[in-house]
Amino acid sequence: MRPENLAALQQIIADEIATGELPDRVAALNEIRALLHAASPFAGEPVDYVRWELADHVQGNTWNPNVVAPPEMELLRLSIDADGYTQPIVAHQEGDHLEVVDGFHRHRIGKEYPAIGARVHGHLPVVQIRTGREDTADRMASTIRHNRARGKHTVVAMQDIVVELRRRNWSNEKIGKQLGMESDEILRLCQLTGLAELFADDDFSASWDIDDLSVSDEEALAEIAALTEDA
Repeated sequence: MRPENLAALQQIIADEIATGELPDRVAALNEIRALLHAASPFAGEPVDYVRWELADHVQGNTWNPNVVAPPEMELLRLSIDADGYTQPIVAHQEGDHLEVVDGFHRHRIGKEYPAIGARVHGHLPVVQIRTGREDTADRMASTIRHNRARGKHTVVAMQDIVVELRRRNWSNEKIGKQLGMESDEILRLCQLTGLAELFADDDFSASWDIDDLSVSDEEALAEIAALTEDA
């Protein structure tokens, strides 16, 4: 394409997204990006199409195992305040709203801090998870992969997710492959919940007994006990 044609298109696009009320401008911007994405050689990558969605239309999921302590949450707020949104929120269309797959705390920042919410006009940057990864179990696995890749997840929530995936007839091999976990790690998580019977017929490379707890396993049990006491 010749530079003069691109310049002409740039002016048409600029005029389109600069005209009308904010909802119309955002809709035009998203539509233009969608058209570019459809023709893009990177159309298979969700990050190729970042769109702006009303924050009220984006809701958290019920299984996120990533817990951010208040100091880290404040640091995230400071980062978004100073640097802007540098990472979109990964979401899935669930009925009349978008459900967060990754970016739960980024989505909270945009909702809970008025100055940031005003700056982004009550919207959040969103990419949509790939088509074909929209089953609940697949979305749970995607959340885990995002969190584990960053080294952030809690043992208690991981237990719940592993048990839920087993109840959805995922084999330990599939769980291990999709979540990046060893079979023994999966067994330990279920034993910590008291639901090791889910794995009664499985053959693991090494046995695990509560008397063989590592330091991290002891910490996990302490975490479970603390949550039980607080409940």
